[in-house]
Amino acid sequence: MSQALEQTAESLSARFGEELTRVASRCGELTFEVPAARLRELCTALRDDPQWRFEQLIDLTGVDYLEYGRVEWNTETATSSGFSRGKAASPPAAGGGGESSAAAAEDKRFAVVYHLMSVAHNRRLRLRAWCEAGEPPMLDSLTDVWKAADWYEREAFDLFGIVFRGHPDLRRILTDYGFVGHPFRRDFPLSGNVEVRYDPARGRVVYEPVSIEPRILTPRVIREDQRFEAAPQDPTRHG
Repeated sequence: MSQALEQTAESLSARFGEELTRVASRCGELTFEVPAARLRELCTALRDDPQWRFEQLIDLTGVDYLEYGRVEWNTETATSSGFSRGKAASPPAAGGGGESSAAAAEDKRFAVVYHLMSVAHNRRLRLRAWCEAGEPPMLDSLTDVWKAADWYEREAFDLFGIVFRGHPDLRRILTDYGFVGHPFRRDFPLSGNVEVRYDPARGRVVYEPVSIEPRILTPRVIREDQRFEAAPQDPTRHG
């Protein structure tokens, strides 16, 4: 990691102490975990303090850590690589231990990740804040800190169901008005919950329960194998 980012990390730790938890990064990027209760206060300081000047929120996304670390097949004895892989890993860290430390899965399911940029200092910073436990998951809105958070938070609400407290116009932005559920949640059914069709009798579009039956397709490979082909018969041979 560059010396400039290390200086930023030291200044943040000196200012906020144990309230900020540094998250290990494998790609030379600076990441901190922020307590939800101090999110707005800390982000305001990051924007206004001359030594940081993170004027831009360049991205915001929700994350669903349900069954975090589990690969495709939920087997107990297979290895984590190969054709029949499967393992159960611990959920992400509540802080300090990187992405592989244990945390309470029920309380630490949804998080919001913020990507900040300081144009003045040419530095980037990533923040992660865990949503309040319960349904719906909630965090304070940052629209009054960075105006760009407006549509980003609407997107996270639409796709993950995360409610941003204090948002001026929190409504769906990508899915249709009659859409049921939040498609980026890991427990959202692949076939969805409703389907849309035009009803000529009513003269309008109607929503109905999805009629697609969930199924798992097993790939089949057909190979040509001469060992099992019927042997050609000799027409001159008589039985």
